[in-house]
Amino acid sequence: MGDDIGSVDVSFHGVRGSTPCSCPTLQRYGGNTSCVSLEAAGHDPIVFDLGTGMRPWGRSMPPEDPLTLHALVTHFHWDHVQGLPFFTPLQSANTALHVYGPGDRDASMEDTFGQFMCPPYFPIRVSDLPASVLFHDAHSSDFELDGTEIMSRPVPHCGKTNGYRVTRNGVSVAYIPDHQEPIDRSTHVDPAVLELCADVDVLIHDAQLWSDELAAKSTWGHCTPEYAVEVAAQAGVHTLVLFHHDPSHTDEDLDEMSERIEATAISRGISNVICATEGLKLSVGSRHGS
Repeated sequence: MGDDIGSVDVSFHGVRGSTPCSCPTLQRYGGNTSCVSLEAAGHDPIVFDLGTGMRPWGRSMPPEDPLTLHALVTHFHWDHVQGLPFFTPLQSANTALHVYGPGDRDASMEDTFGQFMCPPYFPIRVSDLPASVLFHDAHSSDFELDGTEIMSRPVPHCGKTNGYRVTRNGVSVAYIPDHQEPIDRSTHVDPAVLELCADVDVLIHDAQLWSDELAAKSTWGHCTPEYAVEVAAQAGVHTLVLFHHDPSHTDEDLDEMSERIEATAISRGISNVICATEGLKLSVGSRHGS
């Protein structure tokens, strides 16, 4: 939990994109895929995405303690959902997991999830887990969870994709792990993305592709660290966390990128830029006097 009742703990359990990986050259930043939790005293935990970072996070929890938590899923690519069945608390009937996100095309969230977590792709179905797992459709909507304001908006990517803005205890966090940079390399930012990010305390943003990789991968649905800075600068973000690291980018690559982008970010008025590592924890207090 945070250091005081008004703070929010933002913890990074998986920061890699595309696929989990365990290469020796990726150990410091980590190889688990997208999973970030928000915790505050007196509130249910909220988790962004259900990547493989769910597994180590779940192993850190008391196995039989009653638990209610809420997952905000951006989309159904494997790196964002394949951790769910390995989340240890789901082996307990004392756990209730509410999953929010966009279904695929016209299918519901529940039906879409059931299409891949089932034989022959996986040995069990969601309904076979001892815990209660409840699915809720949420796309371009505003709702409240346990006194926490949630905004979901569509984000340019490959297929139907949400970004999220969470406001709790006066602290705002935006989560946009997959974001298609304009193919023409313009500085245009989708208005829905700017709405999600406007003046947030922390923006967690896609930074998967180097500039020299973008030309060959311009339709892969991702962006450069430089474009992440552009989004943050246009939105008036305080802290930018670079996220969804490519499996081919080593610890040394990310060290070099972090140093380079920090100077760029400062020049654009962003006071703090962080390259996400697995195990990173930010205790964030409101800047707005709430």
